[in-house]
Amino acid sequence: MPLHPGLTATVSLLVTEADAAPALGTGDVPVLATPRVVLLAERATVRAVEGEIPAGHTTVGYRIQLDHLAPVAVGEEVVAEATLESIAGRRLTFRVSVKHREDLVAAGRVTRAVVDRARFLAKVTGTG
Repeated sequence: MPLHPGLTATVSLLVTEADAAPALGTGDVPVLATPRVVLLAERATVRAVEGEIPAGHTTVGYRIQLDHLAPVAVGEEVVAEATLESIAGRRLTFRVSVKHREDLVAAGRVTRAVVDRARFLAKVTGTG
């Protein structure tokens, strides 16, 4: 089945001390750090298109637009959901949200680009 808008996935995270702002150096309160919120949203986008990307290709991060709206304490679980909203050439734009129970923790959009894995790595290593 080819890529199409509407593909969706969820991922969850039980917040630990390692996910908190002090551990990541992004603050001094023991709550879910913004970089972990971003990571969770990106994981959901990757999972949403898992198995749908052509052989020899992958997706890479292109743009993240995310509002981190509410804190979450260590020991609580959060769930990120990503839905493929649009496809423009190689760019895939996802609507993402992160929730704690019924509360909205974060919301926004993540754009990923479909790339040829070998060519991409050749550019990174300087061999292409």
